[in-house]
Amino acid sequence: MVPAWLLVVCTVAQGEPVLQGKDAYGSWQADKPGTVRLIRPQDLAKPGASPSVSNPTRVTSRGSATPDVPDGFKIELLADGLSDARVLRVAPNGDIFVAETGPGRIRVLRLGEGGKVATNEIFASGLTRPFGIGFFPTGENPQWIYVANAGNVVRFLYHAGDLKAAGKADVVVADLAHGSGHSTRDIVFTPDGKRMLVSVGSASNVAEGMGSPPGGLEAWSRSQPLGASWGYEAERAAVLSFTPEGKDHKLYATGIRNCVGLAIQPQTSLPWCSTNERDGLGDDLVPDYVTSVKEGAFYGWPWFYIGSNEDPRHAGARPDLKDRVTVPDVLIQAHSASLGMTFYQGTQFPSEYQGDAFAAEHGSWNRSKRTGYKVIRIRMKDGKPTGEYEDFVTGFVVNDSQVWGRPVGIAVAKDGALLISEDTGGTIWRVTH
Repeated sequence: MVPAWLLVVCTVAQGEPVLQGKDAYGSWQADKPGTVRLIRPQDLAKPGASPSVSNPTRVTSRGSATPDVPDGFKIELLADGLSDARVLRVAPNGDIFVAETGPGRIRVLRLGEGGKVATNEIFASGLTRPFGIGFFPTGENPQWIYVANAGNVVRFLYHAGDLKAAGKADVVVADLAHGSGHSTRDIVFTPDGKRMLVSVGSASNVAEGMGSPPGGLEAWSRSQPLGASWGYEAERAAVLSFTPEGKDHKLYATGIRNCVGLAIQPQTSLPWCSTNERDGLGDDLVPDYVTSVKEGAFYGWPWFYIGSNEDPRHAGARPDLKDRVTVPDVLIQAHSASLGMTFYQGTQFPSEYQGDAFAAEHGSWNRSKRTGYKVIRIRMKDGKPTGEYEDFVTGFVVNDSQVWGRPVGIAVAKDGALLISEDTGGTIWRVTH
């Protein structure tokens, strides 16, 4: 239940001290590439230690602004003029697929000389809030492109180099729980090709008014996977498992409020989630997180968070689950809104980045001092997380009330560059070393 990094001494990254405890919390003014943070379960604030604040952003034009990156790296604008650019996935041939969620389409970009976009086409349209994109089978010659819509999973026949979908979408999973709350659905395939994992976020903040199922919660829960929710939250706040054909439907893991980004860690073949935790408990609760996802594990939502910490809004509701909550691997400052993630397996960055993860932080609204709005590096040692994360790309915030960009998608290009999408300005950025 306890992540391995709690048992090791924290490290120092590239000569930078590791900010711990309250020092690890900050706001956009303190964010800069190279800042390393470590938030541990014992560092958590108490519920209500600060007021719950609504602090939404106002989006302004980018102008000539360029994000900040660590010394030795360069960032350049790869594409702009996109609409609600969210998930990025790179095909084996190097084409970049982008989910434009609002317009309901998938776009494909092909790079030419100098890493510039030479081809820009709409691959498929008429979709319903598409988000996750997956190539199957994994490897150099996928036959299908899968798309996770808000309410279903579809796939298109695919041959390497296709710029337009060949034929109509084939519905693989006809009905994912949807209709309210979080609409993002991500999708990955296990390396053995036997399972398709789909993330489904909750319909609510913290299952307000969920009540009890007919016959009582105790009797119902005995027949369900650990931590499963019922009613309007059934099959939500979870990672689901299917075969690639949409059969053998199971709950893979539960109690994950909104696993926005899914990725497979190459070293372990384990799925990982980049997760939005709940709101309403103050500036510094509840930490978002990035974690490996173990089959059958329960991560606490809505009754508990970060282990056995009980949500006061469900006090006394599920004492049977208190000691059965899996603690996430890497805690991120509360309300950062952690979205897309990827593992770095390229050769363009220095060798110490090999195997590390990157995650896109979309940015806070439920915090008095704005946080997030950046890309972070999640440090690994021998394939295991240290618990630390490092500010990697910053500079999307203009002032206390305005931002020009909110990172969402993240992927590694075929040449090893890191690609980042942001959905407010509709841009994609390319980071090289």
